[in-house]
Amino acid sequence: MTFAIDGLDPRPVFVEADLRPGLPGFTVVGLADRAVSEARERVRPAILNSGFTFPLRRLTVNLAPAHLRKAGPGFDLAIACAILAASGQLPVEPLAQLAVFGELSLTGEVRPCRGVLAVAEGARRAGVAGLIVPRERAGEARLVDGVRVVGIGALTQLGSALSGRAPEHPAVADDADEGARAGGAGEGPDLSDVHGHAAAIEALTVAAAGGHNLLLTGPPGTGKTMLARRLPSILPPLTRDEALEVTRIHSVAGLHDGSGLVRARPFRAPHHTISAAGLVGGGSVPTPGEATLAHRGVLFLDELSEFGRRAIEALRQPLEDGHVAIVRGQRVDRFPTRFALIAATNPCPCGRGGRACRCTEPELERHRRRLSGPLLDRIDLAVPVERPSARELREPPVASSQAVRDRVRRARALQAARPGAHGLANAELPSRNLPRTVVLTASAGRSLWRAYERGSLSARGRDRALRVARTIADLDGSDEVHPRHVAQALGYRHDGESLAAA
Repeated sequence: MTFAIDGLDPRPVFVEADLRPGLPGFTVVGLADRAVSEARERVRPAILNSGFTFPLRRLTVNLAPAHLRKAGPGFDLAIACAILAASGQLPVEPLAQLAVFGELSLTGEVRPCRGVLAVAEGARRAGVAGLIVPRERAGEARLVDGVRVVGIGALTQLGSALSGRAPEHPAVADDADEGARAGGAGEGPDLSDVHGHAAAIEALTVAAAGGHNLLLTGPPGTGKTMLARRLPSILPPLTRDEALEVTRIHSVAGLHDGSGLVRARPFRAPHHTISAAGLVGGGSVPTPGEATLAHRGVLFLDELSEFGRRAIEALRQPLEDGHVAIVRGQRVDRFPTRFALIAATNPCPCGRGGRACRCTEPELERHRRRLSGPLLDRIDLAVPVERPSARELREPPVASSQAVRDRVRRARALQAARPGAHGLANAELPSRNLPRTVVLTASAGRSLWRAYERGSLSARGRDRALRVARTIADLDGSDEVHPRHVAQALGYRHDGESLAAA
């Protein structure tokens, strides 16, 4: 048995080999892509160069089920095992109880390939006795509990692996909290490098504490990108379940080095020329996009107004639902997209904004049209980033990442322990759970309803303002949401100037 990666999910594949008298031939059937079909040219020399005999008969290898598309070189090892078992060079019974996955070189070396963690999860679900993988990826597979993992470096080691003489790969360090701490403090950009921008730092704190979306607006050179790139330094550590989820995604995408769990929350910053498929996923064989690679982390879109309209509009469903469904023919692949969107943009084409702006009204109108109302309605916090004064540049930093991260951790701990929240961050709370988790004082409730009755808030915007107010209260250590929390949350909305007076 081996596994095909369908989107992000492992699907069991049974490899069958049939030897018949006749002219020598080697055929692979079962909806195989070009990489799998080319396995014939890798497997044959790999078997010969490993000291085995390649059968000079009519050989057919079937990858079942036939309707499932098979892609990638990870089937090489399973095909070689099936051939060696069919020709009597390997025992069939122990091989039937195992799953194998790996690429072969022409010399018989077993090379690492992407998706090993997903394969290990599939092996656990299938209930197989063990899993044979490339030695370099055995530590990654070992992260899945309940699976006996054996790593081999060459086809010649198959015999000892099947007989049980090969040692299991030792466990790797997989403490997600310890790893996240190690990858957080002291590494990368820190808020202690920032002078001024107290309001923007507070907005970053709220975004990190609740997992909210944030838009930074201001002239060029004021520090929008600098602030956004410091957000990872204040994010809470990944839990073990989150780390496994992120590692599986990065393993399937070929971004993981096999050294263990991904230890830091993802931070993806694609260029503004990216296509819609590159941003949310797609392709003839659907693959994860940047939104999925940022799962449980941050997707940073610098110069938001320069992104293609089709690309950024494609984010509307992933931002709302937490996943994206890619449909190709009669198959549907779902990719998770629980990320915090952090965006930065200039106020106008010239970038100056306000009284110094030199843009004409048609230019301003075109600039405003680049960002649609439905997209802006999904952004929880919109903060202007102004040029810091000379005095602010001379003063000590407003905060350090360590101090802010401690506040964020305390707020996340309150959210995780709150009844009805099910361990979710505030931004992920379903609307039906808000009445139980967001306890408003009477005056706070009246303030929110007055803002809604003015017509500037949509129903979605009201729910998002509630979630932000809950996060601000968590940062204050308050069980109840007070009017000041609601006022601050409404002030963060992109139409906050009209709402703040409500």
